[in-house]
Amino acid sequence: MEIQLTKQIIAIVTLDKEKVYAGSAPVFVAEDEEEQQRIAMYITRITFGMVHDLGNGVLIIVKH
Repeated sequence: MEIQLTKQIIAIVTLDKEKVYAGSAPVFVAEDEEEQQRIAMYITRITFGMVHDLGNGVLIIVKH
């Protein structure tokens, strides 16, 4: 039997740590947009998640 996480935020990648409060998902703070995109890409490849841009310097990786 295989168990999978679905309908959950797996991780948050932000440029500004003041915009994100700690919760159940790990928060990664990037130095610049290039690093933010790279971190998000690695996390999605590892977890088979999807990236959603909230438009305020925060990306969330979710498992649908």
